[in-house]
Amino acid sequence: MKLILTYIIGITILINLIDCQVNNDVLSEKVEQLTEWSLKKPVIRLNFDKFKHYVKSAPRNYSIVVMLTALASHRECQICRPANDEFQIVAQSWRYSPQFSNNLFFAMVDFDDAPDVFKMLNTASAPQFILFGRKQGKPKAADHFDISRVGFSAEQIAKWVNDRTEINIRVFRPPNYSGLLLAVLLVMMVGSLLYVKRNNLEFLFNKTSWSLIVIGAILIFISGQMWNQIRGPPMVYRNPQTGQVVYMSDDNDFQLVAETLIVYFIYILF
Repeated sequence: MKLILTYIIGITILINLIDCQVNNDVLSEKVEQLTEWSLKKPVIRLNFDKFKHYVKSAPRNYSIVVMLTALASHRECQICRPANDEFQIVAQSWRYSPQFSNNLFFAMVDFDDAPDVFKMLNTASAPQFILFGRKQGKPKAADHFDISRVGFSAEQIAKWVNDRTEINIRVFRPPNYSGLLLAVLLVMMVGSLLYVKRNNLEFLFNKTSWSLIVIGAILIFISGQMWNQIRGPPMVYRNPQTGQVVYMSDDNDFQLVAETLIVYFIYILF
């Protein structure tokens, strides 16, 4: 009897060791493949099979942020493309960060590539950002990024990732030379005007003109136009649940372009 019991225990231990080795091999393959993809493109594009294997299936000792989107023009998702741009900035910032590791990956699922993923997650709205953490199981409410409350700027996404994973991502935005080009054109226009009017520069001493210029500059700054240039928010926001178009953000740390224009014209009127 003792011999049989010892035999059963030995077989059980052997099976567990084999399962453990198999899981380790599968996990190593998954991490290696995800790392290879992310080094080529920071945002990994997933179809249904890849989503099941790398996101939903065990084992998984890494976190992966998945963006559900619908980028095709016929889907008429107005905010999907700007949301994708911000997501790409976060992923690029993480990819080229000194802290980059295989503990965190970024991926996207387009509705036209994998509609079954949307069915699996019981959703039909886009864009969405969902974090699948190191622990297995269904994502919690906090693992769903609240676009309607905080918008979808790269900084807000990075902050949310840090809150959920304790991985800090310093966002680096690509240089925007449009401001420099605008400044150069403005200097050229002013220079041309001064050259044409070089024999009559009395307008430079016109108090009314300078007052209007100063007031205009002040209105631009206090209405949030400079914030728009830095953060690049969308013109308006369409609620993915209700389809309602929102012109005013209800979050203190975010604003829409339409909102700042409304404020700008209110300042002008009053």
